[in-house]
Amino acid sequence: MHPSRPPLTGLLVGRLLLLPVLVAVVTLVMFALAQRTPFDPVLASLGERALTMDGPTLEAMRARAADTGAVQQWAAWWGNALQGDLGVSSSQRSPVATVIAQRLPWTVGLMSAALVLAVLGGVLVGGLAGTRPGSWADRVVGGGLLTLQAAPPFWVGLVAVWVFAVWLGWLPTGGATSPGSGTVEPLDVLQHAVLPVLVLALSQLPWFGLVVRDATRDALAGVPVRAGWARGIPTSRLLRQHAVRPALLPLVTVLGVRVPELITGAVLVETVFSWPGVASATVDSALRLDFPLLAALTVLTTVLVVLGNLAADVAYRLVDPRVGRRDG
Repeated sequence: MHPSRPPLTGLLVGRLLLLPVLVAVVTLVMFALAQRTPFDPVLASLGERALTMDGPTLEAMRARAADTGAVQQWAAWWGNALQGDLGVSSSQRSPVATVIAQRLPWTVGLMSAALVLAVLGGVLVGGLAGTRPGSWADRVVGGGLLTLQAAPPFWVGLVAVWVFAVWLGWLPTGGATSPGSGTVEPLDVLQHAVLPVLVLALSQLPWFGLVVRDATRDALAGVPVRAGWARGIPTSRLLRQHAVRPALLPLVTVLGVRVPELITGAVLVETVFSWPGVASATVDSALRLDFPLLAALTVLTTVLVVLGNLAADVAYRLVDPRVGRRDG
Protein backbone atom coordinates (compact mmCIF):
# COMPACT_ATOMS: atom_id res chain seq x y z
CA MET A 1 0.00 0.00 0.00
CA HIS A 2 1.22 3.47 -0.85
CA PRO A 3 0.41 6.57 1.16
CA SER A 4 -2.35 8.59 -0.45
CA ARG A 5 -3.41 12.18 -0.14
CA PRO A 6 -5.33 12.77 3.09
CA PRO A 7 -9.00 12.26 2.14
CA LEU A 8 -10.25 15.27 4.07
CA THR A 9 -7.77 17.58 2.36
CA GLY A 10 -8.83 16.43 -1.09
CA LEU A 11 -12.50 16.72 -0.17
CA LEU A 12 -12.17 20.23 1.22
CA VAL A 13 -10.07 21.51 -1.68
CA GLY A 14 -12.34 19.97 -4.30
CA ARG A 15 -15.56 21.32 -2.82
CA LEU A 16 -14.18 24.80 -2.14
CA LEU A 17 -12.84 25.04 -5.69
CA LEU A 18 -16.20 23.93 -7.05
CA LEU A 19 -18.17 26.45 -4.96
CA PRO A 20 -17.38 29.60 -7.04
CA VAL A 21 -18.21 27.76 -10.27
CA LEU A 22 -21.51 26.50 -8.87
CA VAL A 23 -22.47 29.95 -7.55
CA ALA A 24 -21.65 31.54 -10.91
CA VAL A 25 -23.76 29.02 -12.84
CA VAL A 26 -26.72 29.29 -10.46
CA THR A 27 -26.79 33.09 -10.64
CA LEU A 28 -26.43 33.03 -14.43
CA VAL A 29 -29.44 30.73 -14.70
CA MET A 30 -31.37 33.07 -12.40
CA PHE A 31 -30.64 36.10 -14.61
CA ALA A 32 -31.56 34.13 -17.74
CA LEU A 33 -34.89 33.09 -16.23
CA ALA A 34 -35.54 36.61 -14.97
CA GLN A 35 -35.15 38.03 -18.48
CA ARG A 36 -37.81 35.65 -19.77
CA THR A 37 -40.34 36.51 -17.07
CA PRO A 38 -43.69 37.88 -18.34
CA PHE A 39 -43.62 40.64 -15.73
CA ASP A 40 -42.23 44.12 -16.25
CA PRO A 41 -38.82 44.29 -14.54
CA VAL A 42 -38.63 48.08 -14.97
CA LEU A 43 -41.84 48.66 -13.00
CA ALA A 44 -40.70 46.13 -10.42
CA SER A 45 -37.37 47.86 -9.92
CA LEU A 46 -38.84 51.36 -9.79
CA GLY A 47 -41.72 50.53 -7.48
CA GLU A 48 -43.74 53.61 -6.48
CA ARG A 49 -41.37 55.89 -8.42
CA ALA A 50 -42.88 54.57 -11.65
CA LEU A 51 -46.10 56.44 -10.83
CA THR A 52 -44.33 59.79 -11.19
CA MET A 53 -42.55 59.00 -14.47
CA ASP A 54 -43.91 59.66 -17.95
CA GLY A 55 -44.51 57.01 -20.58
CA PRO A 56 -41.60 57.82 -22.93
CA THR A 57 -39.11 57.58 -20.07
CA LEU A 58 -40.46 54.19 -19.02
CA GLU A 59 -40.37 52.94 -22.60
CA ALA A 60 -36.77 54.09 -22.99
CA MET A 61 -35.83 52.22 -19.81
CA ARG A 62 -37.60 49.11 -21.08
CA ALA A 63 -35.73 49.34 -24.37
CA ARG A 64 -32.37 49.61 -22.58
CA ALA A 65 -33.25 46.65 -20.37
CA ALA A 66 -34.25 44.59 -23.43
CA ASP A 67 -31.00 45.45 -25.22
CA THR A 68 -28.97 44.22 -22.26
CA GLY A 69 -28.70 40.44 -22.34
CA ALA A 70 -28.74 38.11 -19.36
CA VAL A 71 -24.99 37.53 -19.56
CA GLN A 72 -24.30 41.28 -19.53
CA GLN A 73 -26.62 41.81 -16.56
CA TRP A 74 -25.04 38.85 -14.77
CA ALA A 75 -21.51 40.14 -15.43
CA ALA A 76 -22.43 43.66 -14.34
CA TRP A 77 -23.99 42.39 -11.11
CA TRP A 78 -20.93 40.28 -10.28
CA GLY A 79 -18.63 43.18 -11.11
CA ASN A 80 -20.42 45.34 -8.56
CA ALA A 81 -20.80 42.51 -6.02
CA LEU A 82 -17.09 41.71 -6.02
CA GLN A 83 -16.48 45.37 -5.15
CA GLY A 84 -18.88 45.15 -2.22
CA ASP A 85 -21.87 46.76 -3.94
CA LEU A 86 -24.83 44.37 -3.89
CA GLY A 87 -27.28 47.01 -5.06
CA VAL A 88 -30.43 48.38 -3.49
CA SER A 89 -33.46 46.25 -2.68
CA SER A 90 -36.60 47.65 -4.30
CA SER A 91 -38.86 45.60 -2.05
CA GLN A 92 -37.13 46.52 1.23
CA ARG A 93 -36.07 50.07 0.22
CA SER A 94 -32.61 49.49 1.68
CA PRO A 95 -29.18 48.38 0.47
CA VAL A 96 -29.09 44.64 -0.06
CA ALA A 97 -26.09 44.25 2.25
CA THR A 98 -28.03 45.99 5.03
CA VAL A 99 -31.09 43.80 4.51
CA ILE A 100 -29.02 40.61 4.70
CA ALA A 101 -27.01 41.81 7.71
CA GLN A 102 -30.22 42.63 9.61
CA ARG A 103 -32.14 39.49 8.68
CA LEU A 104 -29.50 36.76 8.51
CA PRO A 105 -29.04 36.36 12.30
CA TRP A 106 -32.76 35.71 12.71
CA THR A 107 -32.73 32.93 10.12
CA VAL A 108 -29.49 31.37 11.38
CA GLY A 109 -30.83 31.34 14.92
CA LEU A 110 -34.13 29.81 13.84
CA MET A 111 -32.50 27.10 11.72
CA SER A 112 -29.81 26.27 14.29
CA ALA A 113 -32.25 25.86 17.17
CA ALA A 114 -34.64 23.82 15.03
CA LEU A 115 -31.86 21.57 13.74
CA VAL A 116 -30.55 20.86 17.24
CA LEU A 117 -34.04 20.02 18.49
CA ALA A 118 -34.76 17.85 15.44
CA VAL A 119 -31.54 15.84 15.79
CA LEU A 120 -31.91 15.36 19.56
CA GLY A 121 -35.57 14.45 19.21
CA GLY A 122 -34.85 12.10 16.31
CA VAL A 123 -32.11 10.31 18.26
CA LEU A 124 -34.38 10.00 21.29
CA VAL A 125 -37.51 8.67 19.61
CA GLY A 126 -35.58 6.69 16.98
CA GLY A 127 -33.44 5.03 19.63
CA LEU A 128 -36.53 4.29 21.74
CA ALA A 129 -38.26 2.58 18.82
CA GLY A 130 -35.14 0.89 17.43
CA THR A 131 -34.21 -0.82 20.69
CA ARG A 132 -37.75 -2.21 21.04
CA PRO A 133 -38.58 -3.61 17.58
CA GLY A 134 -42.18 -4.72 17.22
CA SER A 135 -43.29 -3.19 20.52
CA TRP A 136 -46.09 -0.67 20.99
CA ALA A 137 -43.48 2.07 21.28
CA ASP A 138 -42.02 1.06 17.90
CA ARG A 139 -45.44 1.06 16.24
CA VAL A 140 -46.53 4.38 17.78
CA VAL A 141 -43.24 6.14 17.02
CA GLY A 142 -43.05 4.75 13.48
CA GLY A 143 -46.63 5.68 12.66
CA GLY A 144 -46.29 9.12 14.23
CA LEU A 145 -43.06 9.90 12.37
CA LEU A 146 -44.50 8.79 9.02
CA THR A 147 -47.61 10.91 9.59
CA LEU A 148 -45.53 13.93 10.56
CA GLN A 149 -43.28 13.38 7.56
CA ALA A 150 -46.27 13.69 5.22
CA ALA A 151 -47.56 16.91 6.83
CA PRO A 152 -46.50 20.14 5.02
CA PRO A 153 -44.65 22.58 7.32
CA PHE A 154 -47.01 25.46 6.53
CA TRP A 155 -50.00 23.30 7.52
CA VAL A 156 -48.32 22.30 10.80
CA GLY A 157 -47.56 25.98 11.38
CA LEU A 158 -51.16 27.06 10.81
CA VAL A 159 -52.42 24.34 13.16
CA ALA A 160 -49.88 25.38 15.80
CA VAL A 161 -50.96 29.03 15.52
CA TRP A 162 -54.63 28.10 15.86
CA VAL A 163 -54.08 25.80 18.87
CA PHE A 164 -51.41 27.58 20.91
CA ALA A 165 -51.91 31.22 19.90
CA VAL A 166 -55.60 31.60 19.03
CA TRP A 167 -57.38 28.92 21.03
CA LEU A 168 -55.21 28.59 24.14
CA GLY A 169 -53.58 32.03 23.93
CA TRP A 170 -50.30 30.78 25.34
CA LEU A 171 -47.96 32.13 22.64
CA PRO A 172 -47.83 35.01 20.14
CA THR A 173 -49.24 34.47 16.67
CA GLY A 174 -46.15 35.73 14.85
CA GLY A 175 -43.28 38.15 14.61
CA ALA A 176 -40.09 38.15 16.63
CA THR A 177 -40.94 40.90 19.13
CA SER A 178 -44.09 42.36 20.65
CA PRO A 179 -45.70 45.26 18.74
CA GLY A 180 -44.61 48.66 20.01
CA SER A 181 -41.52 47.40 21.82
CA GLY A 182 -38.64 49.74 21.12
CA THR A 183 -35.93 47.29 22.16
CA VAL A 184 -35.26 43.61 21.59
CA GLU A 185 -35.80 41.74 24.85
CA PRO A 186 -34.36 38.19 24.99
CA LEU A 187 -37.34 36.74 26.85
CA ASP A 188 -39.75 38.37 24.42
CA VAL A 189 -37.85 36.98 21.43
CA LEU A 190 -37.69 33.55 23.08
CA GLN A 191 -41.47 33.55 23.56
CA HIS A 192 -42.04 34.49 19.93
CA ALA A 193 -39.52 31.89 18.74
CA VAL A 194 -41.15 28.89 20.44
CA LEU A 195 -43.69 28.10 17.72
CA PRO A 196 -41.46 28.76 14.67
CA VAL A 197 -38.61 26.70 16.11
CA LEU A 198 -40.87 23.81 17.10
CA VAL A 199 -42.67 23.72 13.76
CA LEU A 200 -39.42 23.80 11.79
CA ALA A 201 -37.93 21.13 14.07
CA LEU A 202 -41.01 18.92 13.64
CA SER A 203 -40.70 19.21 9.86
CA GLN A 204 -37.19 17.70 10.03
CA LEU A 205 -37.53 15.33 12.99
CA PRO A 206 -39.13 12.36 11.11
CA TRP A 207 -36.12 11.96 8.81
CA PHE A 208 -33.69 11.72 11.71
CA GLY A 209 -35.97 9.58 13.84
CA LEU A 210 -36.67 7.02 11.12
CA VAL A 211 -33.04 6.62 10.09
CA VAL A 212 -31.90 6.21 13.70
CA ARG A 213 -34.66 3.66 14.34
CA ASP A 214 -33.76 1.56 11.30
CA ALA A 215 -30.01 1.78 11.92
CA THR A 216 -30.39 0.81 15.58
CA ARG A 217 -32.69 -2.07 14.69
CA ASP A 218 -30.22 -3.39 12.08
CA ALA A 219 -27.30 -3.07 14.50
CA LEU A 220 -29.09 -5.00 17.24
CA ALA A 221 -29.99 -7.76 14.78
CA GLY A 222 -26.33 -8.19 13.78
CA VAL A 223 -24.03 -11.03 14.74
CA PRO A 224 -21.84 -9.06 17.23
CA VAL A 225 -24.82 -8.05 19.36
CA ARG A 226 -26.38 -11.52 19.31
CA ALA A 227 -23.05 -13.07 20.25
CA GLY A 228 -22.69 -10.54 23.08
CA TRP A 229 -26.12 -11.38 24.41
CA ALA A 230 -25.23 -15.08 24.31
CA ARG A 231 -22.13 -14.33 26.42
CA GLY A 232 -24.20 -12.38 28.92
CA ILE A 233 -22.84 -8.92 28.14
CA PRO A 234 -25.20 -6.18 29.46
CA THR A 235 -27.50 -4.62 26.86
CA SER A 236 -26.37 -1.07 27.70
CA ARG A 237 -22.77 -1.98 26.93
CA LEU A 238 -23.75 -3.67 23.68
CA LEU A 239 -25.68 -0.58 22.64
CA ARG A 240 -22.71 1.69 23.30
CA GLN A 241 -20.25 -0.56 21.47
CA HIS A 242 -22.29 -1.83 18.53
CA ALA A 243 -25.33 0.43 17.99
CA VAL A 244 -24.15 4.00 18.51
CA ARG A 245 -21.74 4.25 15.57
CA PRO A 246 -23.97 2.37 13.07
CA ALA A 247 -26.78 4.78 14.00
CA LEU A 248 -24.55 7.86 13.76
CA LEU A 249 -23.31 7.19 10.22
CA PRO A 250 -26.69 7.39 8.45
CA LEU A 251 -27.71 10.24 10.77
CA VAL A 252 -24.74 12.30 9.62
CA THR A 253 -25.56 11.49 6.00
CA VAL A 254 -29.14 12.63 6.44
CA LEU A 255 -27.90 15.86 8.04
CA GLY A 256 -26.18 16.83 4.80
CA VAL A 257 -29.15 15.83 2.66
CA ARG A 258 -31.62 17.79 4.79
CA VAL A 259 -29.82 21.16 4.54
CA PRO A 260 -31.73 22.24 1.39
CA GLU A 261 -34.99 21.03 2.90
CA LEU A 262 -34.21 22.89 6.11
CA ILE A 263 -33.83 26.11 4.11
CA THR A 264 -37.08 25.42 2.24
CA GLY A 265 -38.84 24.73 5.53
CA ALA A 266 -37.45 27.97 6.96
CA VAL A 267 -38.99 29.88 4.03
CA LEU A 268 -42.43 28.42 4.77
CA VAL A 269 -42.16 28.79 8.54
CA GLU A 270 -40.89 32.37 8.39
CA THR A 271 -43.75 33.26 6.05
CA VAL A 272 -46.40 31.70 8.29
CA PHE A 273 -45.04 33.29 11.47
CA SER A 274 -43.88 36.61 9.94
CA TRP A 275 -40.37 35.87 11.19
CA PRO A 276 -37.99 38.68 10.10
CA GLY A 277 -35.37 36.46 8.44
CA VAL A 278 -33.80 36.21 5.01
CA ALA A 279 -36.04 33.26 4.11
CA SER A 280 -39.19 35.38 4.18
CA ALA A 281 -37.29 38.13 2.33
CA THR A 282 -36.62 35.59 -0.43
CA VAL A 283 -40.36 35.21 -0.99
CA ASP A 284 -40.86 38.99 -1.09
CA SER A 285 -37.98 39.48 -3.51
CA ALA A 286 -39.34 36.80 -5.87
CA LEU A 287 -42.91 38.14 -5.79
CA ARG A 288 -41.80 41.74 -6.35
CA LEU A 289 -39.07 40.89 -8.89
CA ASP A 290 -36.43 42.39 -6.61
CA PHE A 291 -33.49 41.05 -8.62
CA PRO A 292 -30.61 42.58 -6.60
CA LEU A 293 -31.90 41.03 -3.37
CA LEU A 294 -32.92 37.79 -5.07
CA ALA A 295 -29.46 37.39 -6.63
CA ALA A 296 -27.71 37.96 -3.30
CA LEU A 297 -30.01 35.54 -1.50
CA THR A 298 -29.49 32.96 -4.25
CA VAL A 299 -25.74 33.17 -3.71
CA LEU A 300 -26.19 32.94 0.06
CA THR A 301 -28.48 29.91 -0.19
CA THR A 302 -26.15 28.11 -2.60
CA VAL A 303 -23.18 28.68 -0.30
CA LEU A 304 -25.13 27.43 2.73
CA VAL A 305 -26.22 24.26 0.92
CA VAL A 306 -22.69 23.46 -0.31
CA LEU A 307 -21.08 24.16 3.06
CA GLY A 308 -23.77 22.16 4.87
CA ASN A 309 -23.16 19.13 2.67
CA LEU A 310 -19.41 19.58 3.05
CA ALA A 311 -19.73 19.68 6.84
CA ALA A 312 -21.79 16.49 6.76
CA ASP A 313 -19.24 14.70 4.59
CA VAL A 314 -16.40 15.80 6.88
CA ALA A 315 -18.32 14.65 9.96
CA TYR A 316 -19.06 11.32 8.28
CA ARG A 317 -15.37 10.70 7.65
CA LEU A 318 -14.49 11.69 11.19
CA VAL A 319 -17.05 9.25 12.60
CA ASP A 320 -15.83 6.48 10.27
CA PRO A 321 -12.23 7.17 9.10
CA ARG A 322 -12.43 4.21 6.71
CA VAL A 323 -14.67 6.25 4.38
CA GLY A 324 -12.69 7.87 1.58
CA ARG A 325 -9.50 5.93 2.35
CA ARG A 326 -7.81 4.84 -0.85
CA ASP A 327 -5.26 2.11 -1.15
CA GLY A 328 -2.74 2.24 -3.94
